[in-house]
Amino acid sequence: MALSGIPLFQAFADKMKWHQQRQGILAENIANADTPGYIERDLDPFSIDDGNTPRSLAMVSVTTTSPMHIAVSSDDGSGPFGAQSAPFEIRPSGNGVTLEDEMMKVSGNDMDYQTVTALYTRSMAILKTALGG
Repeated sequence: MALSGIPLFQAFADKMKWHQQRQGILAENIANADTPGYIERDLDPFSIDDGNTPRSLAMVSVTTTSPMHIAVSSDDGSGPFGAQSAPFEIRPSGNGVTLEDEMMKVSGNDMDYQTVTALYTRSMAILKTALGG
């Protein structure tokens, strides 16, 4: 079996492909910053879900142990600051792209891609060394 067939390395490769696709979409957003009626697009967050991971392990419940504690509601994050919020600023032309936000996303995406690439490269080197290569 090739080292790239190991599930960890496959996950790294999938994550790098996701970052490459996201970079293209963010570049389209920037290119259409002045296009009337254009609304920014983005990919859904990357997840490694092969169907075998129980969802209950990822859920965290919050309880108050005293009536003096501040009550916390566990929402799904779809509120005004959630992942699915509408663009903050829409110009009269109907364009919802903010260049500053898009450039921040591009920068973050680039850093994440470099991190995954470094992890992939270093993990591959460790395995090759362990195998005597």
